[in-house]
Amino acid sequence: MSKRCGAEFFGTIWLTFGGCGRAVLAAAFPNVGIGLTGVSFAFGLTVLTMAYAIGHISGCHLNPAVTLGLFIGKRFPANEILPYWVAQVLGAIAGAGTLYLIARGKSDFSLAGGFASNGFGEHSPGGYTMAAALIAEIVLTMLF
Repeated sequence: MSKRCGAEFFGTIWLTFGGCGRAVLAAAFPNVGIGLTGVSFAFGLTVLTMAYAIGHISGCHLNPAVTLGLFIGKRFPANEILPYWVAQVLGAIAGAGTLYLIARGKSDFSLAGGFASNGFGEHSPGGYTMAAALIAEIVLTMLF
């Protein structure tokens, strides 16, 4: 179990650092830098590299929601959920912490708008209202 949780920890660091890192450091809105497609590729490539690197060890969940989904689908035992979640959350914190240390090296960096934060209204990169954000959340969750 420790080897599998270690793999999940490392994989989640990589996903957070590689995927979120491109969104924070290499993309901007509306001047998109590497572009939204570039950020999408970064997430896809981090998952792909971890699937090859740790998939045979832990299954490469990298996300508590994936672990939960596998449990609901009866493909993952209940007694292993909590250790996986702990490893994934700690990995995400470590990846985000490393990313923060790098990002704060930029003179005009701000946690308020410079760390890929989002929301609705003034906190939305596109200025979308709360109603638009809610509709998107409901429809996309339903489709997922």
